[in-house]
Amino acid sequence: MDKIRRYFTLLFIGSVLFLSGFAYAQQGQPPTRQQPPQGFLYGVGVGINQEIYRGYKRRTIPLPLIGYRGEKLSVYGPFVSYQLLQHADLTVSAKLAPRFAGFDESDSNVFAGMAKRKSSLDGGIGLQWRKQSWLVEAQVLHDLLGNSKGQESELSVAYGLRFGPVQLEPKLGISYSDSKLVDYYYGVRLNEATANRMPYSAKSAFNYNAGISLSTPVFFGGMTRLGIEHHWYDSTISNSPLTDRDTGVSAFLSWSKFF
Repeated sequence: MDKIRRYFTLLFIGSVLFLSGFAYAQQGQPPTRQQPPQGFLYGVGVGINQEIYRGYKRRTIPLPLIGYRGEKLSVYGPFVSYQLLQHADLTVSAKLAPRFAGFDESDSNVFAGMAKRKSSLDGGIGLQWRKQSWLVEAQVLHDLLGNSKGQESELSVAYGLRFGPVQLEPKLGISYSDSKLVDYYYGVRLNEATANRMPYSAKSAFNYNAGISLSTPVFFGGMTRLGIEHHWYDSTISNSPLTDRDTGVSAFLSWSKFF
């Protein structure tokens, strides 16, 4: 994990230097911030997550998108945000977000004899600070359905780059998951232990991610979004008898259009 942290630190410093240099080169040409359109929207999306569980290669999540964007309320499929406060460049919002995680016995042989770990619905508070092309986001979310009874905090930094009708946004992030959340998805209970699967109690975890997203309105009169992220997982997760990796990649592709 120390090697991963050193790599992430170097990546973070290098990215900040690159983005700062780019921002300096663009001085005198500040990007114009346009108000996003409002109304109802529809579309389709799919998420693919490279799982780190043994014998479980990937999780594919199709998402029919029906949503709404208003002055304060934003609904994008199962993701909901409501603006509570806005002051200058800072926005505070209440948030709802699904947690696509967990497993059942049919997903891999390593889960044979284990109780199902369920996906859930998280809710909490998010903060967003936007200054020209910089975007800093933080949020604290708690499991509302009581499956893990856990909590996760996230912090990310992104920088927007525009090339004609294409918007690129590289991003770096860190998250902290408490022991309840991590142990629910990566722990092995005493009554689930076997000769090949020892009991395991997972602790809290710091995880890191780096990625880039692309959005453009040039296809079929709607907005197309593509995002790719690389994830580095804490040793308390990679040491679980249920996992065999400490890194993974996730991707998301969507298309949406206003009515």
